[in-house]
Amino acid sequence: MKPWYQMNEDELYKELKTGRSGLSADEAHKRLSQYGQNKLEERKGKNPLIIFFEQFTNLLILILIIAAVISAFTGELIDTTVILGIIVLNAIIGFSQEYRAEKALAALKKLEIPAATTLRDGKYHQIPATDIVPGDIVILTAGERVPADIRLIESPNLMIDESPLTGESTPVEKISSPLKEETALADRRNVAFKGTVITYGRGVGIVAATGMATELGRIANLIQETEKIKTPLQTRLDVMGKRLAAAVLLLCLLIFIAGISRGEPLQLMFLTAISLAVAAIPESLPAVITIVLALGAYRMARENAIIRKLPAVETLGCITVICSDKTGTLTTNKMTVEEIYVGGRTFQISNFKSQISNRELITHHSPLDTLFKAMVLCNDASIDGDKEIGDPTEIALLKAAAEIDKHEMERNYPRINEIPFDSFRKMMTTIHSSPINSENHTAFVKGSVDSVLDVCSITDALKERILSENEKMAAGGIRVLCFAYKEIEKGVPLKDAEKGLTFIGLVGMIDPPREEAYEAVEVCLKAGITPIMITGDHPVTARAIAKRLGITDGNGQIVTGKDMELLEPAHLSNLLSSVRVFARVSPEDKIRIVTVLKEKGHIVAMTGDGVNDAPALKKADIGVAMGITGTDVSKEASDIILRDDNFATIVKAVYEGRVIYDNIRKFIRYMLSTNSGEILTMFFAIMIGMPLPVLPIQILWINLVTDSFPALALGVEPAEKNVMNRPPRDPDESIFAGRLWQHIIWVGLLMSFGTLGVMAWGLKYDDLDHARSMVFFTLAGFQMFHVIAIRSERESLFTLGLLSNKPLLSAVALTFLLQIMITYTPVLQGIFKTVSLSAFELFLCLSVSFSVFIAVEIEKAYFRSRPQS
Repeated sequence: MKPWYQMNEDELYKELKTGRSGLSADEAHKRLSQYGQNKLEERKGKNPLIIFFEQFTNLLILILIIAAVISAFTGELIDTTVILGIIVLNAIIGFSQEYRAEKALAALKKLEIPAATTLRDGKYHQIPATDIVPGDIVILTAGERVPADIRLIESPNLMIDESPLTGESTPVEKISSPLKEETALADRRNVAFKGTVITYGRGVGIVAATGMATELGRIANLIQETEKIKTPLQTRLDVMGKRLAAAVLLLCLLIFIAGISRGEPLQLMFLTAISLAVAAIPESLPAVITIVLALGAYRMARENAIIRKLPAVETLGCITVICSDKTGTLTTNKMTVEEIYVGGRTFQISNFKSQISNRELITHHSPLDTLFKAMVLCNDASIDGDKEIGDPTEIALLKAAAEIDKHEMERNYPRINEIPFDSFRKMMTTIHSSPINSENHTAFVKGSVDSVLDVCSITDALKERILSENEKMAAGGIRVLCFAYKEIEKGVPLKDAEKGLTFIGLVGMIDPPREEAYEAVEVCLKAGITPIMITGDHPVTARAIAKRLGITDGNGQIVTGKDMELLEPAHLSNLLSSVRVFARVSPEDKIRIVTVLKEKGHIVAMTGDGVNDAPALKKADIGVAMGITGTDVSKEASDIILRDDNFATIVKAVYEGRVIYDNIRKFIRYMLSTNSGEILTMFFAIMIGMPLPVLPIQILWINLVTDSFPALALGVEPAEKNVMNRPPRDPDESIFAGRLWQHIIWVGLLMSFGTLGVMAWGLKYDDLDHARSMVFFTLAGFQMFHVIAIRSERESLFTLGLLSNKPLLSAVALTFLLQIMITYTPVLQGIFKTVSLSAFELFLCLSVSFSVFIAVEIEKAYFRSRPQS
């Protein structure tokens, strides 16, 4: 069967078993039973309770749950309460984000309409839009949404805004004649698609598809089929949790067996193993990561990037490809006159005044003056201050001819008649009375170059020059309008106004790139990020903008949606290594591009504003919706919303994402180094026969309080040098890469040796609480000096400056103050089993713990002396 858009009217009636008088009521009822209601069907989603309980299946959370149960079993109710609080908070945050992600289809359903006008049994009926069936004859009028996919059979001056569905930036002029070839969705000009908006004119058509069989239904289906995968950070934390669980179980088992074999009581060794488990688990890590991501989201919001799903904050930092729409994201979304050809000369509007004399500009009846008059008078738009009313193309003409006051010009040359634009003539004509000669009128004409030149009285040589100039402009992706005029006598028939015209000039316009997009693309390339343009616009226009921005060179290949239909997956995979521009693409094409890029190991960000972009936004690692032009559907499917629709904002967000990931690594380095210090201290103490160095409540204080405040302050650490001059990190790279695990081990060893040395000194008084108090303070001191030292992986603190992260300095000071209070306040001494230390003992604890700062500075100096890998 031929596609609907290739059938003529008689073939449509035959295929759909209908006629000019529409379906009968009985037949419509039968078809409603056969095809179902004309609405988008929503598959049954996850039960909210299931979504909530799934938040507890993460391995790190399961370990925390086990630790909480064990703590409750041993009577440590404070420990249990704090750990359970962290678990529940994490579950609530995860649930809210996943539940919100299920709402994309609800926004899509808003594009459906309540009622429509149909022709049944030869009479017009207003019926619920859900009752429309294939074969119905539907009447379309301006201001309405199209209720189904409709093959047009009448379309006088019908214009439809299809931008949410196809990405076409301007309303599409519709036709009713059949198309001869297979065409992309955006080029099917004789079809009105469900959910699009009629901006002008009226139409009549035959319903070809309803409900889920429509193009909108196809997108709804794609949204529901597309599943989000875990972010790189979530994957890394899962791996870390598994390794941590294995290490904890192994250590606990080893120590339990060693203790029992040495003759220690079973209950003591069981409590010792539990203490080790508590020491090994960074209980506050999930909460700290969530808070740091939220702080990053707050900073991004100030840069016009609204984060809808917190894990996206970190994922931005490892993006390798940004697939961006063209219109409004890379460009201004405002048509702008760029070139004019008049009087045999070509002028660039950007430096227009420097190319002409004032005399040329003000001389009446000069070619330039006549062109500006035509641009202003043959124009239905208006500009009043900041208020712009009318077609974007006509607004651009008014701005280019700003030297002329439109209101004054219309007073001097009032419009007395007009011939509106239509798709057959491809011209618009306005007729004005003249202040100079009351017996004559002036007709100004604008339209496509070929159409206007065909009704001009010009020589073949001049016509050839004009067409050559038109080809030059068009090759640069510029849309060209031709202007002409004619002096006519009163009483001349209106149809003669468009004959024997005098050519005035050509006006070339384009939706130009945003100024900040040039630098943003350059920053992307330096950062090892590949920008790819994916647009519903014409290939020539797409190439022109991509070339200007440096996304591709003049010889770069452009692939269209039609080309993609013929490509095998392997061939597309090869093309994606070099192709940077895709034009006239469908929603399925966008998903294919994202899928293949991800299969090649890329972390992909996809921008979009239309309904057609929603499936690809959901499929991408980061879906970026437009806040100004974006539909509700695209926003609900996205991870991030740009308030200013600006490509440069994505690049700023990537910068923030890289900084945040660096800082997450810093506090993982900080927390796990501390934990390894605690574990090794406990391990060596037991192995050499010393009593437990610290109690479970003291370990929990270190892991939840002295860990958390400085870790949060690391989350606002300023960016490392050249953060955007390095390639994206490998998404498969371990969170422990870059010598992180070695650092955790040697710092842990240093902390354990120093702490056990302090404990041995403290035990000479035969007072275990005294020795534990010194160990407790020493471990806290190690943490504080360590966190100050690891603010940068390479740069010395003396280069960074002690005051360059004031929140961290405050956190360290607060933690020291709290530790002093625990050590010297009687009430807190009772809770944490501490005793007061002498001035010398305090000095000894601080001196030993300061050794980690010196050691880390030596490590960084060593790595600075070597070439950076």
